[in-house]
Amino acid sequence: MRICTICARGGSQGVPGKNIRTIGGLPLIAHTIRSALASELFDVVAVDSDSKEILDVASEHGATVTLKRPSHLATATAGKLEVIARAIKETEAITGERYTTLVDLDATAPLRDIADIEAAVALVEGGEADNVISVTPSHRSPYFNLVEETSEGFVALSKPSLVVRRQDSPECFDMNASIYVWRRSPFVEAPYLFGSRTKAYVMPRERSVDIDEELDFKIVSMLLDEKQNSTRDIAGGEYRKVQ
Repeated sequence: MRICTICARGGSQGVPGKNIRTIGGLPLIAHTIRSALASELFDVVAVDSDSKEILDVASEHGATVTLKRPSHLATATAGKLEVIARAIKETEAITGERYTTLVDLDATAPLRDIADIEAAVALVEGGEADNVISVTPSHRSPYFNLVEETSEGFVALSKPSLVVRRQDSPECFDMNASIYVWRRSPFVEAPYLFGSRTKAYVMPRERSVDIDEELDFKIVSMLLDEKQNSTRDIAGGEYRKVQ
């Protein structure tokens, strides 16, 4: 059995109220809830939040279960993995079921396709990995043009090497905070992100924007409008590239 968790904290410093702010004609979190439901992959879609307003919006848009997050897990410094593990255990207590495939979809990354969710789940259920994180090709390489500040206040390459061309450096990826998949065990007992059999599911940049600041919100709004227009054109029997 499969569970989808969507964890959305009420407080946001970069974009206040972002999880229920309207974008593409819907509250932000509704896009992820609808994608999870439309995939027909999940036995339950559980939304976890410290905000009653977010939970009310989640219920309105079809969340199977809504969970009130305790205050000690609702701070800006609380780790998300613990929140996910708690949401799974709480949902199992409510439904009386035990879920074997665990999927977390981030509410602030609404551009994923259903096919992305299906492919990430298939990597775990097909035995190719114990867990999967979604990524996108990195715009900067730590081997070539990503720098960090030293303790003396100067800058140096993050990963110095003999590489002299970006094209020759190892391929690097950004975690795009969109899709996470685990097997139930050992995640619920000991939440982790990277293990010995962690695989990346690669998504294109146009489906990988995570809303962390106002500029991200504007970019996602534009891309959602373009995606929705393209979908309407296909549904109407005529595809055209939206300019």
